[in-house]
Amino acid sequence: MPLAASASAELAQRLADVREDGRFAPARALQRLLDVEQQARSAELSLRAEFLTQLSHARMRLGQTEAAMQLADELIADGRQQHDNVTLAKGVLSKAYITFARNERRASHLLAFEAESIASRTADLPLRVQATISAGQSWAEAGDFPAALAKLQAAVDLGRQSGSQTSLASALNALTLLYTQMREYDKGFAVLDELLAVTKKLGSPGRMAQAKNTEYGLALDAQQPVRGQRALLVALALERQLGARSMVATTLVNLSDSYLKQEQFQQSLRYANEAIAAARLVKNEQVEATAYLNIGLAQIGLGRLAEGRQSVEKGLAYYDRQGSLPDIQPVLLEYGMALEKAGDMPGAVTAYHRERAISNQLFEKQRQQTVYEMQEKYETEKKQRQIELLSHENQVKSTEIDNRRLQQRVWWLLALVLALAAVIVGLLYRKVRHANVQLKVSNLELQHQSTRDPLTTLYNRRHFQEFMRSHAPVRNPAGTHTGAMFLLDVDHFKQINDSCGHAAGDLVLTTIADTLHEVLRETDMIVRWGGEEFLAFLPSITHDGLDDIARRLLDGVAAQTVHYQGQPVRVQVSIGYAPYPLTPHDQPLSWERSVNLIDMALYLAKAHGRNRAYGLQGFHGLEKTTLEAIEQDLERAWRDGFVDLQVILGGSTALGPPCRAIG
Repeated sequence: MPLAASASAELAQRLADVREDGRFAPARALQRLLDVEQQARSAELSLRAEFLTQLSHARMRLGQTEAAMQLADELIADGRQQHDNVTLAKGVLSKAYITFARNERRASHLLAFEAESIASRTADLPLRVQATISAGQSWAEAGDFPAALAKLQAAVDLGRQSGSQTSLASALNALTLLYTQMREYDKGFAVLDELLAVTKKLGSPGRMAQAKNTEYGLALDAQQPVRGQRALLVALALERQLGARSMVATTLVNLSDSYLKQEQFQQSLRYANEAIAAARLVKNEQVEATAYLNIGLAQIGLGRLAEGRQSVEKGLAYYDRQGSLPDIQPVLLEYGMALEKAGDMPGAVTAYHRERAISNQLFEKQRQQTVYEMQEKYETEKKQRQIELLSHENQVKSTEIDNRRLQQRVWWLLALVLALAAVIVGLLYRKVRHANVQLKVSNLELQHQSTRDPLTTLYNRRHFQEFMRSHAPVRNPAGTHTGAMFLLDVDHFKQINDSCGHAAGDLVLTTIADTLHEVLRETDMIVRWGGEEFLAFLPSITHDGLDDIARRLLDGVAAQTVHYQGQPVRVQVSIGYAPYPLTPHDQPLSWERSVNLIDMALYLAKAHGRNRAYGLQGFHGLEKTTLEAIEQDLERAWRDGFVDLQVILGGSTALGPPCRAIG
């Protein structure tokens, strides 16, 4: 074998050896790549492209995204200069991974789709598998599961055609994760079995550790915690064998969470403390913060409330700095439940209140995004109609020019041409009128959609806020009638979503909306206030009728049994309510402050057992306290006699577990 060919073969083998190492031990892989950098950069294009790809991935996994991006751009430049689609696809795909690591999701998705398109024009099947997987994952992240499923199934088929067990394992792993997201657990376990079999043949500890982590995620979602825990312990042993320090840190914090969910608090503390040490070695602040959250919840479970609160707040501080509201919300809910179980009702109410505020923020962002998308769609359709009208106008102008030429040549056709032009103008006029009618209809639909919740068709928060700006509180001098506000929150709604699926949760919300219409009057305003919260504004009701309305709402909702996929889901709500306006110091409060007090009454109802209503009736002795103090701790103000609260208990029927099978 010639010397140059021998050197190339040796370099190709060394790069192949480093490729898998880079996935699980990027620091070690980076050093091995730097050792061959001079040789690789002077090698033929295919080897140089493979080297630059691996070097970019290693730097990205170590958080060196700027250096990784420069290498990706170098790949793209080489691919374009040499007209080599394999090199170009590798560069674009590397860029997609880096932008994803920077949380630039939209840009990452577009790059992944571009990489798949370029790779599809090559004969490199492993590259096509990798690019198709990335495209499928991008569709999944965008919420388009049918498109994601089609792509990942295609990736599995390509993996089988390629003859590469490594490519097939990657595709099967991605497909298992997708089925987990889709809650198609039976299909997920079927694909997982094939993944474990293929991975076993590969004999790669890193690939097996990755597959076991995938098994953990699937088992956890499928309510098989013991299987998930076993998978994590196997993965941890393999990762330690590999020296995959970043994976070790993540697995340790997952083990801590697994033991926490099973209320094995000492084991949870042990693994969480190990996770902190491992996270600091790889400078992973997110894993460290999550470990502190688990430590805090475990300490609360052991009765060490002060330590637990301190640890949880330490973990939450990281997510606050990141501004990651979707991550904070479930933590606060779990935190509140732990405090409630430990008997710390004021702490639980505070945690629930923080969670509800974030839930409302996220709900409002989602609503604004929906309106924005609708407006964008409307503008796109409007522009399309304008383009069509311009196209028709151009056609008319072209016809007129042709008519003039014909007029100069053939005068006897003038009458026919004019008639034809008149017909065309008439048709265009009709189309313009039709387009204007459609625009009016679209405007009305947009106005309706901007004031209504798309799921329940109730008024949304924005409409209520605009209504209240022009609705000044009016006091009835006779004192017999008043307005009223009722705030309802579905009990254990997260458990319904987790156990039965979001479709069941949506059915619960629409059923409650229907029930509110039945219980209340047509003149009452019913609002979808947040995710699982509803607000009812009653403009006129007798003072002594508030408690009766609260009781009817509790009983009306509890009487409903939602049937989803042949299984019953029992529903109850907690309620806070008060007359409107509230008049401390004989001055009416703003509606915002009234809702805040009613919200606190609602959280007392939830903290004291749920399926009940707490009604704020009035104030006493305000010269000895302040309204601000009452707003900060309504329960203490109640105990001290500064406010009157009426407690209405719901029916005694206890909620069964969500989605239990029918006998």
